[in-house]
Amino acid sequence: MSYQFRFQKIMDIKENEKEKSLAEYNQSVNDFENVAHKLFDSLKQKEELEENTISKLNGGMSVQEIRHYQQFVTNLEKTISHYQKLVQVTRTRMNEKQVKLMQHNIEVKKYEKLKEKQKQKYTFSINHSENKHMDDLSIQSYMFRGN
Repeated sequence: MSYQFRFQKIMDIKENEKEKSLAEYNQSVNDFENVAHKLFDSLKQKEELEENTISKLNGGMSVQEIRHYQQFVTNLEKTISHYQKLVQVTRTRMNEKQVKLMQHNIEVKKYEKLKEKQKQKYTFSINHSENKHMDDLSIQSYMFRGN
C-alpha cells in the first residue's frame, strides 16, 4: 500500500498556476527590457544629435538646419516621453506579475509542506502498525512454543 496525498489534484492545479505565473512574469520582464532598450536608444540618439549639433554650430550652421534640428529634437523628446511612460507601465506590470508569482510559490510550498507532514504521519502509522503486528506475532510464537 503506497502513500496517496489527498490534496494531490489541488497541488497539481496550484503548480500549474505557478508555472503559468512564471511564464507571464518572464514575458513581462522581456517586455520591460525591450521598452527600456528602446528608451535607452532614443536617449542615446538625442545625446549624439546634440553633440553633432554643437560641433556644427561652432563651425557654422544654416537657419534651415537649425529649424530641422529643433523639429527633430522635439519629435525625439516626444518619443522619449512616450517610452518613459511605457517603461513605467511595463515596470508596474512586471512588479504585479512578480507579486502574483511569489503568492503562487507560497501556495505551492504550503501544499508541499502539508504533503511532507502527512507522509511522515503515514510512515509513522505504518511503522507503528508493523511493530504492533510483529509484537502480536512474537507473543503468539511464544505462546505456541510455551505450551
